[in-house]
Amino acid sequence: MPDPAVGPALDRAAPLSILDLAPVVEGSTPAAALRNTLDLARRAEDLGYLRYWVAEHHFAPGVASSSPAVLIAAIAAVTSRIRVGAGAVQLGHQTAAAVAEAFGTLSGLYPGRIDLGLGRSGQKREEAAREQAAGGSAAPSVSVAPAPAAPPAPPRTVNGLLIPGRFSIAHLARSPRFALQGELLQQAGARTPDFGEQVNDILAFLGGTYVSTSGLSVEAVPGTGADAQVWILGSSAGQSAQVAGALGLPFAANYHVSPATVLEAVEAYRAAFRPSAVLAAPHVQVSADVVVAPTDAEARELASGYGLWVRSIRTGDGAMRFPSPSSAAAYPWTDEDRTLVSDRVDTQFAGSPATVAKHLRVLQDATDADELLVTTITHSHTDRVRSFELLAREWGQA
Repeated sequence: MPDPAVGPALDRAAPLSILDLAPVVEGSTPAAALRNTLDLARRAEDLGYLRYWVAEHHFAPGVASSSPAVLIAAIAAVTSRIRVGAGAVQLGHQTAAAVAEAFGTLSGLYPGRIDLGLGRSGQKREEAAREQAAGGSAAPSVSVAPAPAAPPAPPRTVNGLLIPGRFSIAHLARSPRFALQGELLQQAGARTPDFGEQVNDILAFLGGTYVSTSGLSVEAVPGTGADAQVWILGSSAGQSAQVAGALGLPFAANYHVSPATVLEAVEAYRAAFRPSAVLAAPHVQVSADVVVAPTDAEARELASGYGLWVRSIRTGDGAMRFPSPSSAAAYPWTDEDRTLVSDRVDTQFAGSPATVAKHLRVLQDATDADELLVTTITHSHTDRVRSFELLAREWGQA
């Protein structure tokens, strides 16, 4: 059934939601990060945020959000109204049945509040590993043709929004740590199905219509009839955008992860969109990384560890514990370091409430977004909570 929380864009500022990684900061622990997430979720509900989503990251010292379904259950238990979900479950190392059962359980416990965001990151990891093993000759996915690779483009501004040059993660596929993570997240010899096939299977399990290739029907319990709202998350014009559009599902585009490709992602989704029982028209959410403080100068200071944190991800080491401003200031940056993270640093919105709200309005207008998803990491939990408070009040939803 269509959900009242998803519908056509309104003639006003897009509603704001939160994406949380349960960040572990320098000098703290994962347990403290998880407690901070529960505290922030309670405050987010009071402040009028529409959704509270948690990411899925593995083997990252600075991210405690590795088990979305478990964390969602804990968040839903300490809140009562806000929608809670995954942004996103990575299907590369999970079966459709397991996902349907987990989110069927959550939906049974917290009806009308659960969002199931689905992503390809795990599958992209496996595809890259297979390509490395085959000397660059791995077969592409077959259910939905991937978009052709675009040539590198210089930074540009589109309707006031900075679109930086494209960043390539090809070097990460050559990292021994990258290969090890793939091995640890999947049973030996397991094969990841095509993303589109998995999404179709999840929808069939939730709808109670699953039939195997051999003709046997199987019911996911719990799962069948669950009211979890299914989203597709994507960073490019490739398979995720096409699957979301073809199935008539809402789509979340990642400006905070891949700012260079956000416009092509939403354009591809809208071009592929076909009306469904869920949506009569495309519905787009766009993410942004923000830090809000009373002044622009203070916000920039609080955000100063962001570049070093992004560098730790892009060098293949996994997200580090988020550094304090003093630790970030002491790091001996090189030109190579700055180039490695420039697209992310240059597209982070750090400033006063008015400054960040202005950037978010530009992002909404440039992408024609129906919703905005904001994520914030600061070394101090108090500063992070305040950032969301200031933004909610400036945006007019608190």
